[in-house]
Amino acid sequence: MPSEPKVTSIDALPTSEAKWIEFQKISWTDQIGKPRIWESASRKTRGKSGVDAVAISTIIRHPSRPPSTIIILQYRPPVDAVCVEFPAGLVDENETPSDASTRELHEETGYKGKLRYISPTIVSDPGMSTANMQLATVEVVLGEGDKEPEQVLDDGEFIERVVVPLGELYERLLKYSEEGKLVDARLFHWAAGFHCAKTVL
Repeated sequence: MPSEPKVTSIDALPTSEAKWIEFQKISWTDQIGKPRIWESASRKTRGKSGVDAVAISTIIRHPSRPPSTIIILQYRPPVDAVCVEFPAGLVDENETPSDASTRELHEETGYKGKLRYISPTIVSDPGMSTANMQLATVEVVLGEGDKEPEQVLDDGEFIERVVVPLGELYERLLKYSEEGKLVDARLFHWAAGFHCAKTVL
C-alpha cells in the first residue's frame, strides 16, 4: 500500500548541486538613483521559447452534463502539503508553449483537447524569481459513454485528477482548503473570477 509522502530533512543546497534552479544576486538602481541588491532564483531549464512553464485550464463539454474543468492534487515538498492546482508543466527545450499545454494535459490527466486560448507570458512570483509561464485554455469535447482516459504519468509523478463542474469549482476549492490542502494561487484566482462574475458583477 502506498505511504503518505513527507519531508524527512531540509538542508542548505550548494550551488554546485542545484540541478533545476540557480540563485542570483541582482545589482540595480532604484528610481532615485540609489544602488540596491536583490536576491532571486532562476530556472535552469528555460528553452528556446523563453517561457518556463504552462498551466492549463480545461473546459470539458458533454452532451448531458454541465461544463466542467480538471484540477489535480499533487504533493509538493516545498510546502509539505498536497496542493490543488491546474494541470501544468515545464516547456521542453525545442517546444512551443502551445504544444506543451496539450502534451502536459494529456500526460497528467489523460484527456486530449483543442487549444482555444493561450495568454501572453506572465510572471509567477516576481518578488522572488524570474519564473514565467503562459496560461492555456484547452477544450475537451466528450460523447455519451466515453470512458475516463488513462493518465500518462512520468516516473515519480503521483497526480490525482478531479473533474469538477465549473459552477461548483469555487466552493470545492474552499472545501479542499478546509481539509488542509493548499490551493494554488492561479487556480484560486481563476475560480474566484467565475464566482465574482456570478455573485458580484
